[in-house]
Amino acid sequence: MSGRSFIIQGLIIFIALVFSIRLFSIQVLNDEYKLAAQNNILQKIVDYPFRGLIYDRDGKLMVYNTPVYDLMVVPKEVDLADSVEIMSLLEIDHKTFEAKYQKARRYSSILASKFDEQIPNEMFARIQDKLVNYSGFYVLPRTVRGYQNNILSNTLGYVGEINRSQLRRDTSGYYKSGDYIGITGIEKQYEDKLRGKRGIRYKIVNVQGVVKGEFQDGEYDTASVPGQSIQLTIDTELQTYAEKLLKGKVAGLVALDPKTGEILAMVSSPSYNPDLLSGRDLGKNFSGIQNDSLKPLFNRPLQATYPPGSMFKTVQALIAMQENQLRPTERVMCEGNLIGDHAPPGIYDVERAIQLSSNNYFFKVFKRIIEQGVHESRYIDSRIGLKKWNEHMSNFGLGHRLGVDIPNEQSGYIPDIQFYDRVYGVNRWAFSNIYSLSIGQGEVLVTPLQMANLGAILANRGHYYTPHIVKAIDDQGVVEPTLNNVGIDDKYFDSVLDGMEKVVREGSAVRAFVPNLDICGKTSTVENPHGMDHSGFMGFAPKDDPKIAIAVYVENAGWGGRAAASTASLVMEKYINGEISRQWLEDFVLEGDFLDARQKRELEAMNKAKRVANQ
Repeated sequence: MSGRSFIIQGLIIFIALVFSIRLFSIQVLNDEYKLAAQNNILQKIVDYPFRGLIYDRDGKLMVYNTPVYDLMVVPKEVDLADSVEIMSLLEIDHKTFEAKYQKARRYSSILASKFDEQIPNEMFARIQDKLVNYSGFYVLPRTVRGYQNNILSNTLGYVGEINRSQLRRDTSGYYKSGDYIGITGIEKQYEDKLRGKRGIRYKIVNVQGVVKGEFQDGEYDTASVPGQSIQLTIDTELQTYAEKLLKGKVAGLVALDPKTGEILAMVSSPSYNPDLLSGRDLGKNFSGIQNDSLKPLFNRPLQATYPPGSMFKTVQALIAMQENQLRPTERVMCEGNLIGDHAPPGIYDVERAIQLSSNNYFFKVFKRIIEQGVHESRYIDSRIGLKKWNEHMSNFGLGHRLGVDIPNEQSGYIPDIQFYDRVYGVNRWAFSNIYSLSIGQGEVLVTPLQMANLGAILANRGHYYTPHIVKAIDDQGVVEPTLNNVGIDDKYFDSVLDGMEKVVREGSAVRAFVPNLDICGKTSTVENPHGMDHSGFMGFAPKDDPKIAIAVYVENAGWGGRAAASTASLVMEKYINGEISRQWLEDFVLEGDFLDARQKRELEAMNKAKRVANQ
């Protein structure tokens, strides 16, 4: 009997010990039950801050916040008997409900996660009174971006939910899953200013999820801090007008204030409606926009690169004069047999060569720059000349990024000694291998932004301010521009600018002429091996006391004096005079029929050849 008693006592002690260990595990070691119990009385609510607003240069609102609501769920507290009513309320089917519910359970059965996101304000107004009847669900208010006008989409960018890759790269430790972040454009560039700082509130709730009051009188709550507002340099009226002119075309336009480097307008065409990339349909809309063959997401003013064409001749003339290889009034005989040319044979100085865009003149000018006679070997002499030329190119902001405060700026390309060494071999190339650079063709590539900046350099007679699109930020006031000098003496600009003025008055850009507005410009008909030539124009106005510098590229539009020059002059006239005096020219640009009869025949021949090749 005593032995049996010991066995029974031992068994009782063992069972008690097992229960004690289990109880210790539940209460001390395992957080699950603690969290579940805490979740029965506490609700952690994230207060997402209002994102900073964006205004134009005149203080007009461009980007604001519009309310949406995320529906949060705690799976353990959901009564699935109510699922049919919930599905009806949210206008979803059973399959969708089950997928969302199971996703939330996989995350945690006792912690809140997102069940449905970005419920529009009008939908929330219909369902908010009924949601309180369903346990386990509560609403978290948030905001998404709204837009005052359908303009500047590529440059403004958009905001989306942060993904895993972005979370891994986040070194600040600020972001958490479910946060929104600037994905592209200004929203991305100024994310740290615009985002604000989220807050946390703790509420006491009963088992039905009804809020009963603040936890510890709000002792542990933190207030959200709204993001800072930003004022852009953009002129909304000018931007709207420029986008209207380029609608239906593949083009890029940049207009600057040469005195400050402020971007007045930046057009990438085609573009997209910014509202499509805001709200709950962002993913679906993004897919359609991304797959568009015309690439509406591609920001052409910053990312597209083109040969500069004849616009480049202004730079070549200035470099030659600064290198003492050319005098402004020096008369140079051009027989017209060195390179293809639309300008007639004859005697040229800088002004006339710019006005008539003589390829043969600039062939000779560039040869002087490259082969300056400082070494007996023409190969080594060309290396020395090209190195000097490269230094000037860099001073003009070419071949590298200008540093504009918008993401994804491309550098363009200026070929250097190392490039030609790779192509031809060391000391095996000379001017005869690179003469196409003289007229802005060959390997050289630029962006529309760089060409608009060239217009600003010419307007300022030798300096520019780094282009920028943000004028002021709440916490730091007005942004101070950075001054850059290009190293060309002021005295060399007169002949170049006089030639540019004649280009508009009686040369290839005569369509751009505006009475009582002295426009200086240079056209480019940019060779395009893939189809019709691109139309380009760079210039500024007025000649004295310049207020706007501009560059325009219109792809596959032929002569620079038609599409690009016409568009640029309308934008300059609109900005300076506030209205358009040449309705016929506006109609011409809006219609978009830029090719002359010969070019139309060439286009038809190219299209016919393509059709035959594809058969």
